[in-house]
Amino acid sequence: MGIDAGEEAATWQRALSGSGAAYASLFREHEGRVYRRALSIVRDVHGAEDVTSATFFELWRKRRAVRVVDGSVLPWLLVTTVNLARNHRRGSLRYRALIATLPREESPDAESIALSNVETMLLGVRLSDALARVNRSDVALLVLTAVDGLSISDAAAAIGIKPGTARMRLSRARERLQASLTNEQHRFSQAAAKGENA
Repeated sequence: MGIDAGEEAATWQRALSGSGAAYASLFREHEGRVYRRALSIVRDVHGAEDVTSATFFELWRKRRAVRVVDGSVLPWLLVTTVNLARNHRRGSLRYRALIATLPREESPDAESIALSNVETMLLGVRLSDALARVNRSDVALLVLTAVDGLSISDAAAAIGIKPGTARMRLSRARERLQASLTNEQHRFSQAAAKGENA
């Protein structure tokens, strides 16, 4: 049950004079028709909502130039809706075409991910085993300098030894750790080779 042309013309005049209530009344009156027209062109609910909003924004922005037909702004709204909906649809098609041309990065397959996870886990086990064979205070030196980023002097002070002693012990601990990891890697490679030949 809409407002008649005489009422709408008066409502439009009040809207032109700055009445928000009058403008809201016109919105409520014509929003459904504008939305349906937009939806028939863009064929997307969200797109139709955007076009409807843009249409009523244009009604307000261009209010001084709006042509009223038989006392109603509906014809102007529908023409504007068609133009905005067609622009929206063209823009969406261009966007989709652009997206389709972009190179797609291949996602790693499940086997590669699983293999990487296993390798990381095995490295963690080997590192833990190697660290178990190093003196506890030397492990602390390694962790404080390599993981926590402390200087050798600060790590030495934290453990309670002289910086020169810490340098020497850290150097030996690194060598032992490297040798232990190398031996573990060699044993792992031999075991893997035997498994492949079995």
